[in-house]
Amino acid sequence: MDESVGRIIKVSGPLVVADQMGDARMYDMVRVSDARLLGEIIELHGDRASIQVYEETGGLGPGEPVYSTGDPLSVELGPGLIEAIFDGVQRPLDTIREQVGDYITRGVEVNPLSRERKWDFVPGVKKGDKVQPGDIIGTVQETTLVEHRIMVPPACGAGEITEIKSGEATVDEVVARIDTGDGVVDIKMMQRWPIRKGRPYKEKMGPHIPMITGQRIIDTFFPVAKGGTACIPGPFGSGKTVTQHQLAKWADAEIVVYIGCGERGNEMTDVLLEFPELKDPKSGEPLMKRTVLIANTSNMPVAAREASIYTGITIAEYFRDMGYSVALMADSTSRWAEALREMSGRLEEMPGEEGYPAYLGSRLADFYERSGRTICLGDGDREGALTVVGAVSPPGGDLSEPVSQATLRIVKVFWGLDASLAYKRHFPAINWLLSYSLYLDNVASYFRDTIGEQWNDMRREAMKLLQEESELEEIVRLVGVDALSARERLILETSKSLREDFLHQNAMHEIDTYSSLQKQFAMLEMILIYHHEASALVEKGEIDLDLEELFALSVRERIARARYVPEEELKELESIKNEIKEQVSSLAGEGGEADD
Repeated sequence: MDESVGRIIKVSGPLVVADQMGDARMYDMVRVSDARLLGEIIELHGDRASIQVYEETGGLGPGEPVYSTGDPLSVELGPGLIEAIFDGVQRPLDTIREQVGDYITRGVEVNPLSRERKWDFVPGVKKGDKVQPGDIIGTVQETTLVEHRIMVPPACGAGEITEIKSGEATVDEVVARIDTGDGVVDIKMMQRWPIRKGRPYKEKMGPHIPMITGQRIIDTFFPVAKGGTACIPGPFGSGKTVTQHQLAKWADAEIVVYIGCGERGNEMTDVLLEFPELKDPKSGEPLMKRTVLIANTSNMPVAAREASIYTGITIAEYFRDMGYSVALMADSTSRWAEALREMSGRLEEMPGEEGYPAYLGSRLADFYERSGRTICLGDGDREGALTVVGAVSPPGGDLSEPVSQATLRIVKVFWGLDASLAYKRHFPAINWLLSYSLYLDNVASYFRDTIGEQWNDMRREAMKLLQEESELEEIVRLVGVDALSARERLILETSKSLREDFLHQNAMHEIDTYSSLQKQFAMLEMILIYHHEASALVEKGEIDLDLEELFALSVRERIARARYVPEEELKELESIKNEIKEQVSSLAGEGGEADD
């Protein structure tokens, strides 16, 4: 491709200003200096372009050349994405390490997808078939868990297959040809897509199916729908990263895209070491066989953080278009916003609140709005879903800061992490009084049909008990627990059981790390059965009931241990429900005999 040449006139950290760029357009990709550093045009004034450079700019000076490629910053989409580890601009880190060692050399140019590796292409159409954009023309078994579906690119017109190949091919070899009427189009297994432009779809559908995560506080109290948006804000040490790891491991998504955006390198290392060891719960295969990792840690160039979010979501949209359910984890959007703030400051734009640019909210909205449950392009009603979960790292845990507030105006689920819960070793440290989910009404019918009619009523009752506990704790702090009635003391005891036996979940325990919906329902039902049976006793005012004896029933220990019952032995929980009724009713019998 012919490259137009400009000249550097100013260098300010990751911002480079060049003139003689009259042929350039916004968001064009450029190569800066003879070192060919990767950059992107983010502002144009006449023939003067402001470029954010995704590599270290030390040593650059005025007069050096800038080469405009004429193409927007794009990602390569095709076989080879799964199990790969990319940086923020889709450079494969493992390939770079093989070429230049442990540290990325400036200006290194490596194809994101290997041009040497051959994939076994299995055609799904034949010569003479009519196809349209989005149609699947063949498949490649990329890993044992992922069938990579080769699609007609969105920009290609509808037409007739004039040639289709079978067997081994590289990603840049032609596997099919389509006569669109305006000419013959070559189809390769790889396609390119600009990262700042959402991929098209036929129709966006309502979020009516929950994404099951196996985390009790999320699934039962604050569910997220497939194709929905959620955020996890919280101070340092409150468990954002571990919570996102849990979602990546256990959520019922077929593909996981994990973006480490500006977080510490050791956290990303944990992901890289942990995911290959973890087994996918459905297949027993390593979790990496359905995961794409974008690693842009805090010691990498700050401007590349800004691109990493878009790189990740474009890859996620590509798998959504194949008909997969995709979960995207962004950790964290605060670091992305800091990169925006730095570039905005260097562009000398008018700052908004706390120095963030005035367009922070609209940029966040652009990102989160690329989520959704969609009917994909192509013939038929192929469904795909892209669920976006973003972590937010507010300084000092202050949720009133701009990134948190802008995010909360956009997303539908708020899992608010609480430092005080984390200090008490209660994990996940999601505060049940602060958090909310706006998908509750949407997914209520799914839970009712799948689990049982009582699910939503039980959830509401448990939530009410936890709210009443919060109010009663204020009284206890003032006048002590002895001032409470028997009914109020029972509420405190049941709420304690809800907190310690249900909401608390050990991510490191091989059984407790994941709870199916059936297990969650059984555990919650046991706690509420105990509460109902005990409440019935307390309401009988004529019985002289020993509350301490009621609270110390041996079945309480079995309720507490229910979380460690394996999924295949859930029938054991039914016996606990019967035991609760027997032990509480035996107390009623003793009370009645004592009265006689």
